[in-house]
Amino acid sequence: MTEDAFVALVTEGQPLQPVYFSYDARRNRQAHALMDEEEPPPPFTLEELVARRDAGAAVLDPRDPLDFAAGHLRGSINVGLHGRFAELGGDVLAPDRPVVLVSEPGTELEAKVRLGRVGFDHIDGALADPPRVLVEHEELVEPSSRLTVAELDARAREVGALQVVDVRNPGETADRTIPGAATIPLPQLTARMGELDPARPTVVYCASGYRSSIAASALAAAGFDDVSDLLGGYEAWKAQQAGRANESWGGEEEPHA
Repeated sequence: MTEDAFVALVTEGQPLQPVYFSYDARRNRQAHALMDEEEPPPPFTLEELVARRDAGAAVLDPRDPLDFAAGHLRGSINVGLHGRFAELGGDVLAPDRPVVLVSEPGTELEAKVRLGRVGFDHIDGALADPPRVLVEHEELVEPSSRLTVAELDARAREVGALQVVDVRNPGETADRTIPGAATIPLPQLTARMGELDPARPTVVYCASGYRSSIAASALAAAGFDDVSDLLGGYEAWKAQQAGRANESWGGEEEPHA
């Protein structure tokens, strides 16, 4: 086996290098203060957090995608704490940009520590009592659009220029994608947003729905007007296609012997 063939074999299906790797390599060669893993980010009032956001801080919401979709602070990016939080957060957050958190009470320290372990240690603070604040300030809160596969089909019929984006890794998209989808892996989304039209209705999907919520929220925070993500992702779409094929086959009469 040649060296090139060996490398291709052992790297087949591997995800793309996370965006933050080069940043980490540089930070690891620099002297900096040790992170305090016992002290949570300082609590912010809503006014303080909005002021930080308006001054350029990223608002990171690490709640479950379903909770985020029900209502979140406008301009927030959703990276669920229950998944590959630090890795995928590093794909959509700029390392030199301060971060403020809107998280479930009691999870602020975990979010801070996990981000800090990949070099994102500029966590300015966290919103105090988010459940109450989000309920009391509806003017600053918006829901996310999450579509089922049936709703995606209806949306495609309704909108002639629907923009569909597949944010899975190359090894995942090599087999098949939803027809017409643009393939932009999540680690490349920030750098390649210019390839997409922010004025076109957009639907984002991944394998199951976790990464697509991240991508959709990042696009919305960047100014895309109409963004949804696909519940269940490509696997749900594939299951629907298989169901349709089975229905078609089952509807035919069996030939007589």
